[in-house]
Amino acid sequence: MKDIYIADLSAFEESRIFDAFFLVLHKQQRTTRTNKPYLNLIVGDKTGQVEARVWDPGDSRIAKDFERGDIVKVRGSVARFDDRLQMKVEHLRKALAGEIEKSEMLPCTTCDVDELWRKLMGFVESFTDPQLKLLLSTLLADSGLAQAYREAPAAKQLHHAWLGGLLEHVVSLLTLADRVAPHYPILHRDLLLTGVVLHDIGKVRELAWEIGFEYTVEGTLLGHIQMGMELVENTIDKLPDFPPRLKTLVLHLILSHHGKLEFGSPKLPMIPEALVLNFIDDLDAKMQAVASEFEKSTREGKGADELTGRIWALDQRQMLNTREWLKADAKPETGTLF
Repeated sequence: MKDIYIADLSAFEESRIFDAFFLVLHKQQRTTRTNKPYLNLIVGDKTGQVEARVWDPGDSRIAKDFERGDIVKVRGSVARFDDRLQMKVEHLRKALAGEIEKSEMLPCTTCDVDELWRKLMGFVESFTDPQLKLLLSTLLADSGLAQAYREAPAAKQLHHAWLGGLLEHVVSLLTLADRVAPHYPILHRDLLLTGVVLHDIGKVRELAWEIGFEYTVEGTLLGHIQMGMELVENTIDKLPDFPPRLKTLVLHLILSHHGKLEFGSPKLPMIPEALVLNFIDDLDAKMQAVASEFEKSTREGKGADELTGRIWALDQRQMLNTREWLKADAKPETGTLF
């Protein structure tokens, strides 16, 4: 059973020795400036990752047969180098079969995946447009695609970067889109929600999540926009009598959802549904990044008067947790002295 996580290490004193299981995400033989060999590792679990170093790789206490993708048990300590946490490894061995669950090694959604999937399918069932309902029902009926959709992260690092992150992100967007659509009569509600379900579907092939989160070769060469458009277009072409103009609009939603050419969109949003899709996609990603930073500040014991660290998704700006900060305005309950 795993009882020490990456997130716990920042609170450890440098002299503290601990034993814990981690997933090896990176392994490389290096040499110091004095030509002394050492192993540079990146190890992780579901709460994060940290650089680790083995200063004497030939030590008998260090296993020789572990590789990237293996779960290992480590005895070590932590220190800070250039204001970054770093682990010094004293002992290392491969985990035994059944000794630790791999689900402990990768970050995953805290939501119930089955419930998220039911919500997604519930939105599809609510469609009044039969062609769009048929398109989504056909795609999601593919068991391999559906399983990947349930497992995939939404990104490698930026937002919802955990198992189930794509599904969590999409259900959040469906909820937002379903509230925005009635407010603007010019919007085609089912088309907008179709764009939400399909905009990132290429990520099930762009990303791999067996050993950490990384890009596949095809994902690196093509990207999820191109891969998603190809998947959806091939499916549409197999459906009888799918309207050609509706096909054009669905593909435009996928091609334009990043909003700007410099952000990777082959096309700018040129229909109302594409414009809204880009706005709510960006909103959900940024709000999740802020929420994650607030959680990190809480774990690190920062007070309500402290700003977060710099958030990459928000142009390196810091944020203040307003709910926590305003608690200082609450007057304490008055009571009698005697």
